[in-house]
Amino acid sequence: MTEQEASVRDVGMIPRRILVGFDGSPFAEQAYEMALNLAALCGARLAVVSVATLPEPPGEVETQATLESATEHYEAVYENLRRRAEDRGLTLETRILVGHPAEQIVRLAASTQVDLVVVGHRGRSRISEWVSGSVSKRVVNHAPCSVLVVRGR
Repeated sequence: MTEQEASVRDVGMIPRRILVGFDGSPFAEQAYEMALNLAALCGARLAVVSVATLPEPPGEVETQATLESATEHYEAVYENLRRRAEDRGLTLETRILVGHPAEQIVRLAASTQVDLVVVGHRGRSRISEWVSGSVSKRVVNHAPCSVLVVRGR
């Protein structure tokens, strides 16, 4: 590593830990692919988090049932993601959480001290985003680190 590369890494311009929000959508797939490329390029650690939402109002029984269902669903999906990471010489860490997606992504980013969060953007209408909010927008506004929003093609 050159002195200039070391200097850039020291000031946090090259991510060492990347977290990807993943819900299985085509937009999340594109975000994962971007994060995979960045992690391989930068030699960064890569983690994926999926967040299962709860029925309202949530109770302890519903939380456990939701987590079990999400775990069963995402474990099959994660196998494909792991293979793709291994093909590039990376190890993929995975987490499944329960709650509001943006809130859980931001909390995990803070507690694991990631350098970059990567999320997909669904490209919904402005009215739809105004009414229900946007996960990517909330992550951008509240994350403790840089956020890369990958727009759907």
